[in-house]
Amino acid sequence: MSDETQVQDVQRGVEGMPEPPAPKADLAAIEDVEEALRDVVDPELGINVVDLGLVYDVRVEQDNSATVDMTLTSAACPLTDVIEEQARAALTTGPGGGLVSDFRINWVWMPPWGPEKITEEGREQLRALGFTV
Repeated sequence: MSDETQVQDVQRGVEGMPEPPAPKADLAAIEDVEEALRDVVDPELGINVVDLGLVYDVRVEQDNSATVDMTLTSAACPLTDVIEEQARAALTTGPGGGLVSDFRINWVWMPPWGPEKITEEGREQLRALGFTV
């Protein structure tokens, strides 16, 4: 055995440390997505799609993209493009790039929409416009 001591080079400070994991992006809360969708207004009725009961489900994926299961009062509605553009503006624009990174509307027809799906707030808005509900 040798009396020599082997000395290892020790690197001190951040240079020798592994990179910390990137912070996980904050996922949008489903409640926040639903609230943002209240800015999407049915062009024919002037009431938001949430209170009309057109939004059936909202999911937020790990990449912070949202999928919205939505229907229309009629499958023949020609305004799907208008509603999609309003949803894009409500969900993906704004400070910091928006609430979600991207979104997709999954148009569904079952169960069919009916007036019973309108929220109480939506009913009040319709009454204010002169509709009977």
